[in-house]
Amino acid sequence: MAIKLYFRVMSRHTISLLCLGDSYTIGEAVSLYDSFPYQLVQLLRKQHLQVHAPEIVAQTGWTSFELADYLIKHAFNDHYDFVTLLIGVNNQYRGLSVEDFAEEFEFLLKKAIHFADNKAQHVCVLSIPDWGVTPFAKGKDATTIEAAIDQFNEVKNTIAAKYGVYFIDITPLTRKAKQQKELIASDGLHPSAMAYTEWAKLVAAWVSKQV
Repeated sequence: MAIKLYFRVMSRHTISLLCLGDSYTIGEAVSLYDSFPYQLVQLLRKQHLQVHAPEIVAQTGWTSFELADYLIKHAFNDHYDFVTLLIGVNNQYRGLSVEDFAEEFEFLLKKAIHFADNKAQHVCVLSIPDWGVTPFAKGKDATTIEAAIDQFNEVKNTIAAKYGVYFIDITPLTRKAKQQKELIASDGLHPSAMAYTEWAKLVAAWVSKQV
């Protein structure tokens, strides 16, 4: 263990990280440094890894189609060491079809693998959080929302497995917010910094196994 730690300290390579998604990746309603990509970087640095600030390609409200459209029209680095992909909540929220999402998500996953220098094991897919437990969803059918999100997540998990990409199911963590209000940000919809910490820990554990 000590030898591995020494190697990390002496390594000159600085890890690059690309995070693709929507408001959950940006960290809507919390500070930039409380978002899960930035908390992830801090956790990795505490493990004596050299890590660049994350490159975040995300926008509040983006569906899988809108993220795909952006990726098609813009140029990026040749490759990144690790890529995370968290998308789909706005597809579900807008009532868009799961079938179209499956096609678009597969395209996005292929792009993510390409960005990761064609190393599928360096790509991580995060499941869609359940916004149905938040104050924002008051008056809506939480059971229907839960079932729909589970359906979208099943698509993501299946396609991730097809390409050998790591899948992290954060949805159960987000459902704890039904009882633990401190897991919800001040806007009554998005996760709090505390919630993002738990996500970051899961992603950091995955990255640590790859370096």
